[in-house]
Amino acid sequence: MGSGESPREEMPARDAWRVPPGELLDLLSVSAVVLDDGGRIVFWSPQASEVFGYSAAEALGRYAADLLVQDEHRELVIKLFAEVMGTGASWAGAFPIRHKDGSVRLVEFRNMRLLDDRGDVYALAIAADQSMLQQVETQLALSDHLVSQSPVGIALLDADLRYLFVNPALERIDGVAAADHIGRRPREVLTLLDVDTVESALQQVLITGTALIDQYHVGRTVVDPDNDHAWSVSYYRIDGPGRRVIGVAISVIDVSERHRAAAEADRARRRLATIADASARVGTSLDVERTAQELAKVAVSDLADVAAVDLLDAVLAFRRTAGSHEGAELFRALAVASAYPTEATSAADEVGHIAAYGANRLVTQCVHSGQPIVVAHTSRADLLRIARDRAAAVALARAGVHSYLAVPLIARNEVLGAFDLLRARNPLPFDEADVILAGELAARAAIAIDNARWHESVRNSAESLQRSLLPGLPPQLTGLEVDACYQPAQASSEVGGDWYDVIPLAGDRTALVVGDVMGNGIDAAATMGRLRTATCAYADLDLAPDEVLRHLDKITRGLEHYIATCLYLVYDPHRHECRIANAGHMPPVLIPGGHHPQLLSLPTGVPLGVGEDHFRTTSFALAPGDRLVLYTDGLVETRHHPIDERLNTLLEILEEQHPLESTGQWLLNALRHPDDHDDVALLIAEARPTTPAGR
Repeated sequence: MGSGESPREEMPARDAWRVPPGELLDLLSVSAVVLDDGGRIVFWSPQASEVFGYSAAEALGRYAADLLVQDEHRELVIKLFAEVMGTGASWAGAFPIRHKDGSVRLVEFRNMRLLDDRGDVYALAIAADQSMLQQVETQLALSDHLVSQSPVGIALLDADLRYLFVNPALERIDGVAAADHIGRRPREVLTLLDVDTVESALQQVLITGTALIDQYHVGRTVVDPDNDHAWSVSYYRIDGPGRRVIGVAISVIDVSERHRAAAEADRARRRLATIADASARVGTSLDVERTAQELAKVAVSDLADVAAVDLLDAVLAFRRTAGSHEGAELFRALAVASAYPTEATSAADEVGHIAAYGANRLVTQCVHSGQPIVVAHTSRADLLRIARDRAAAVALARAGVHSYLAVPLIARNEVLGAFDLLRARNPLPFDEADVILAGELAARAAIAIDNARWHESVRNSAESLQRSLLPGLPPQLTGLEVDACYQPAQASSEVGGDWYDVIPLAGDRTALVVGDVMGNGIDAAATMGRLRTATCAYADLDLAPDEVLRHLDKITRGLEHYIATCLYLVYDPHRHECRIANAGHMPPVLIPGGHHPQLLSLPTGVPLGVGEDHFRTTSFALAPGDRLVLYTDGLVETRHHPIDERLNTLLEILEEQHPLESTGQWLLNALRHPDDHDDVALLIAEARPTTPAGR
């Protein structure tokens, strides 16, 4: 059945006059009594028996005054009867009558004269029990006041879903006058609501008779089209006698305040969840770009549809001076994130690129003032002050960007850059609550970004020092080819004190050294430099490997709380012999030509700086074609695997032969993770045949 159909069965046109009777006359038990001109009862309706108690047989033919009127009222009744019959004037009022049961009751009368076609005169009395009449009048008056003065919106619709009645409260709720409701359907009045849902509910109630209680609707009205309202709506069918369907009643309670309070509470919960999420996800590493990307990702999609992080290039380079700043600024784009694929991201600066923005640009004003910039509703002119150029502004407009927020990234009283947020699909403009949340996220991230940039600065300094202290390309050696590489830590730890050295000695011999100063940072790198210098000096004295380690141990003990591990090896190409001593270092790997790699079993010794003189020199053969791999512990040690397991993995990987010049990088790729927390120094040496010329 469609929305315009009635649940009542349609009647043929010839029976259109057979409309269902009303109920009010039956409820009041309105009776009719007719008297002739002598006062005798000649007609008696069935309802008269209910009002007066006498049956028709008992009443017809009798004088009404004798039957119904008390003696003391007889004279007055006869006088009133004569006036009605003589003048034709009607009379109405309440009069006490004698009921059959002997009681006296007030009856409401409407008396009038009747004239038939023969000129005979009669009197018609229409009567109803006054107590019943007053009860009905009271109920009607009460109902009328309850409906008209109720704060609950009430409407009655007929079976065709057309408004029959609307109370003042619903007028105010709908923002439409009652007269403009009557005769119209909901879809013609509630133009800003989901009227399909409303009419579907009305049809369901009409058909089933089952009420729908407390249906929640959210929408906007013609009197307040810019703000959402919420209503609790109930639908129930109104049935008459014989289950005749009169229509559907609607009651509407405005619960907008409750809706807004619940929405604000939900928004507050989401804000707390976002902050908690940011606490867990932002600042997981001491990497500036990664931290910026974490901040951008945590902002979408609850806070923004698109988020970007731009840092001042001078801040990243530690060139920015204190004090006020004016004019254009150079920004380096560090991160862009979006809640969904959108053209707005293509309008943002590409990550890693530097862009100059003038003083009139909103992001520049944000970093100059150190205050948030909010544009609740962006215009075309606003987009030109947000985007990098005119084409990007057009792209933002096409993407539906309608609201903008920028908050400064401030750490230790220094403005580092800006956190930019855009809304397109989210229909709500940025408000004060969003500014507070974005500021909280920016404050937390700014500290992490500042820590990361300082860490990177110190790390870069340490790495520069480390690399400056390491030797350059290995020299041309007799009977030995050497490749070396160094890889600093890639994760949060600073660079350490790993080093290697290749030292030519007299008699075509070569000293190979690999060491690791425990600790990290510039101090560890400086200590490494001192030990390397000392190693070169002692190597020139042609000392045995264990004696070199003893001297290095004394030097290390003189340093502040530093210890180091070290392997010192001297190779004689004419005897194809290596003499080696170990100070607590990882065992080297020997790869005999055509055989499996093996760990050399050496007296371990103790690290330099411990102060126990337990160093020993041992010898092993290194024939032409044999390889030797010296490394620091960063190559094999991890936080999640036993060291024996990792050493076995190293041997398995070395089963596959690679050119000498690529072996070091191959080992790093195979064994190292990008987030490993230690440096690696590697020396790979291969014995070569000697020639007389080489001697």
